[in-house]
Amino acid sequence: MSVKKTMMAAMFGAALAAAPATVMAADYAVVLKTLANPFWVNMKDGIEAEAKKLGVEVDIVSSPSEGDLQAQLQLFEDLLNKPYKGIAFAPISANNLIQPIAKAYKKGMFLVNIDEKVDMEGLKQAGANVEAFITTNNVAVGKKGADFIINKLGAAGGQVAIIEGKAGTASGEARKNGASGAFKAAANIELVASQPADWDRLRALDVATNTLQTSPALKAIYCANDTMALGAMQAVQNAGKGGKVMVVGTDGDPEALAMIKAGRMTATVAQDPAKIGATGLDLLVEAVKNGKQTAVGAVPKLVLIDSILVTKE
Repeated sequence: MSVKKTMMAAMFGAALAAAPATVMAADYAVVLKTLANPFWVNMKDGIEAEAKKLGVEVDIVSSPSEGDLQAQLQLFEDLLNKPYKGIAFAPISANNLIQPIAKAYKKGMFLVNIDEKVDMEGLKQAGANVEAFITTNNVAVGKKGADFIINKLGAAGGQVAIIEGKAGTASGEARKNGASGAFKAAANIELVASQPADWDRLRALDVATNTLQTSPALKAIYCANDTMALGAMQAVQNAGKGGKVMVVGTDGDPEALAMIKAGRMTATVAQDPAKIGATGLDLLVEAVKNGKQTAVGAVPKLVLIDSILVTKE
């Protein structure tokens, strides 16, 4: 080989070595509500672990807060400009993502609904559908929390309250309905208040503080998530009623579990967000492999992930 060819080969080899590695484009995307809550962080971790197990690339996006409907809508719209094969999504409300979901469906993308159920009738009218819906049985979650309180209060019974999530969200309404149904069915239990706190800790602190003032005989509070339960727990502590008023939350967030272990919070009905997210990705990959979208108006696959009651014991 000539000196010139040898130098060219060396330069070519050096250029190859210096070139950045090719980044594999993701075939899948997931839209979560937010990452400002440990529940959604756990779900993200579960999705990423499952993606690694399946050998697929996935992009995960989320809005700044669990109430930012417009931000989540824009995130989904942005995903439509990329060649994803499938998108899993957890809508903030039943209706805020209807239009981009419909656009994705009409582009041939496969769709899986996780956690909060999209308005299926609205989706049908928009000419779209999803492959599957994966969630916790939230009516059963609320009932499980309420049943625990009822059993702990025993024959004496007493006054109880519910701190709801954001009004109109399917998961929050389901948990409230499960809890209120159980309380109302118990002859020795009086449900004195049921108010929303929008999944927010400080709002729950205010709601619980007001409820404790208006109902001084209150014995227990069921909260539709642990973020609000931590606010309610603080209100109970501030009122000097620690150990006298039970606080039961939902989700199994790390801080709530620590408070239960410390004896400051009574219990939580723990979901398995990592499993919900992983199952959603599994079904999305499976749908893409099958290659046939679920027809408009057909009933999607339903997968319910169980919950467990966590107490100090």
